Amino acid sequence: MQYKAFIGIGSNLGIPAENCEQAIRLLHTPPGIEVIARSSLYESEPVGKIEQDWFVNTAVAIRTSLTPEALLNALFKIEKTLGRERREKWGPRIIDLDILAYEDRVIHTTALTLPHPEMTKRRFVLLPLSEFAGDYMHPVENKTIHTLLQELPESPQVKKVLSTS
Repeated sequence: MQYKAFIGIGSNLGIPAENCEQAIRLLHTPPGIEVIARSSLYESEPVGKIEQDWFVNTAVAIRTSLTPEALLNALFKIEKTLGRERREKWGPRIIDLDILAYEDRVIHTTALTLPHPEMTKRRFVLLPLSEFAGDYMHPVENKTIHTLLQELPESPQVKKVLSTS
């Protein structure tokens, strides 16, 4: 069976835009995952620990036959392949892959909370997601991504990365 999920991607170490692009390429490699849509790249102010470089963020929609837990493990493997070391919450990172939503499932386990518990507060998540999933109804808030985005303050800043090609 195939399910639809949304993945948030971010980086602020090395060459962040290239790290995000590499993560998207690697999402095509595990069996049971197919990237079906992606957003533009965005630069965003850091949240939490603010004394660090800005992030580059993007989002993708995937079709998957993996369970949410198996998908999370596949994302951890991609992060590890790209050199991610988990040191501190909200600290700098080479890559960060988060399951934002998996269909309309609501999950609360020690390993996984879905939809992502912080996504409704983060412009750097909602803005990329709005490019291809603006009408997605958040299963807890009962609001669309477009509505949630409109309710957020303008700060912290998120700016679309203009393509150089």
